[in-house]
Amino acid sequence: MSKCKITVLKTSFNKEYVDLYVEEERRKTLSTCDVFKEGQEFITDAVSGMPEGFCPWAWDDIYKVLVAYYAGGNFGMWYQNGNQIIACCTDGTRPVYFKIEKIDE
Repeated sequence: MSKCKITVLKTSFNKEYVDLYVEEERRKTLSTCDVFKEGQEFITDAVSGMPEGFCPWAWDDIYKVLVAYYAGGNFGMWYQNGNQIIACCTDGTRPVYFKIEKIDE
């Protein structure tokens, strides 16, 4: 069975969108994602479920990549190494970018 290593590449904050779209009181305390830190790593597969400490919203966003890897797929046509892909959570105000690498066992 293939496993994946998920590495947090970057956490970001889109202040422009926060100022335009986020409720005023919430704007005062909003900053980059408070769940992930750059460089953080998780090992998992599509069967065992979400790793401990992982954000459920981000997990939902990247799960399709894990399922593709588990089914033997790769993304070679888009990336230099067919066993890795960059994905992100869909939070438009403070997205987190992940590198997902297939680990063959």
